[in-house]
Amino acid sequence: MTKLTNKTSDNRPAGYIELLRSNRSFRQVWLGQVVSQMGDWFDTIALYTIILKLGGSGRAIGLLLVARFLPSVIFGSLSGVVADRFSRRSIMIVSDLLRAVVVLGFLFVRRADQLWIVYFLTVLQLALSTFFEPAKTAVIPSIVSDRELVSANAISSVTWSAMLTLGAAIGGVVTGWFGTDVAFILDALTYLLSAALIASVRIPKRPPRQKQKLTVSRALGIGETIEGIRYVKHRPGVLALLLVKPAWGLGGGILTLLAVFGEKIFPVGQSPATGIGVLFAARGIGTAVGPIVARRISGEGKERMQASIGIAFLIAGVFYMVFGVANSFIIALIVLGLAHTGGSILWVFSTVLLQRGVEDNFRGRVFAAELALLTLTMAISNYATGEMLDRMGMSARVVVVGIGAFFLIPGVAWFATRRWWDKEQRVAETSVQASRVGGNEELMNDIHE
Repeated sequence: MTKLTNKTSDNRPAGYIELLRSNRSFRQVWLGQVVSQMGDWFDTIALYTIILKLGGSGRAIGLLLVARFLPSVIFGSLSGVVADRFSRRSIMIVSDLLRAVVVLGFLFVRRADQLWIVYFLTVLQLALSTFFEPAKTAVIPSIVSDRELVSANAISSVTWSAMLTLGAAIGGVVTGWFGTDVAFILDALTYLLSAALIASVRIPKRPPRQKQKLTVSRALGIGETIEGIRYVKHRPGVLALLLVKPAWGLGGGILTLLAVFGEKIFPVGQSPATGIGVLFAARGIGTAVGPIVARRISGEGKERMQASIGIAFLIAGVFYMVFGVANSFIIALIVLGLAHTGGSILWVFSTVLLQRGVEDNFRGRVFAAELALLTLTMAISNYATGEMLDRMGMSARVVVVGIGAFFLIPGVAWFATRRWWDKEQRVAETSVQASRVGGNEELMNDIHE
């Protein structure tokens, strides 16, 4: 079966509106993303508000973020195997339905001694997300053509940003006016709507898998996980791209700091939810603008997208440092948005390059590994940030400046190592091609010269 896309001989990059109008399968997946992510930000602001109201500290916020990130580390390898073994459409639908049930459990949190329920349910919710996200990312190249791939990922990134902006801003207002219960109920409804939209999508069937004897190792996905590790190990370019988002995640403590900034440094109105919502909204605007501007400047060529990733780290680092010392709320919002233009650029371009460079049978495992490493680094960063704020008594501004300075390191490392791993990747790809044509000796000699 061929891909359900509007394929033509036209190789020009697809426009955003053109893609949404002509590709129904992508449009339905996108609409599911719109509603579920809008609800997620209602949920996030509501949880921050509950923890702060029940006496939580910077450490308590950091622990919430750890609870959101660790499930991907624990279930990451299994979710990748599941995404490569079973129907990715079914995985997404089941994940949505179960998450709708889980978030309703937050309605029972009323006292400080019940905060453990928040952490427990958060782990369950994000464990289900760990299965949803790799399946969704892996399925995109199956429902869009290559010329639509950058547009599809840019739309997904801009949508995430727009939902962050609207969801955080509206979620802050709704939570402040109507309470946290309304936010949780709305989030559950958005999951149900997302499941209905994805259920209407037709996804091309993948080639049948070769039947193998069932063993304990294969049932647990251990063998396939090892196979995925070997795949990445022999492809340095894939490994470099896989590490882009985890490197970004090492500065993820900014999420804890935004909650602190919204409550203590830049409060808005009577509720901390409003200030937090405005800061998250500025972050969302920046992530929406980044990939659109970068695509116009750099285009969709591989080398320019690679260069943009390194530049994006440097942009994020510089503007985070400015955010840390800003005294004006308006300036703080502007530079926070600019910092996150860098984050969205490296996010979209690394995703596109991985989708283009990784074979379909390995995409689930590669993107699950990426998500697991990202969430591990995010968890470490947010926990460390909470400890620096509470135990070490460091200023929130000092910690933000430190995070900005840290982001300069992966940017410099990217440019310093790019020529080496790009060359190694080409050698690896040529070796694979040579083996597929029967080990042509002349070609192999060319590789080693």
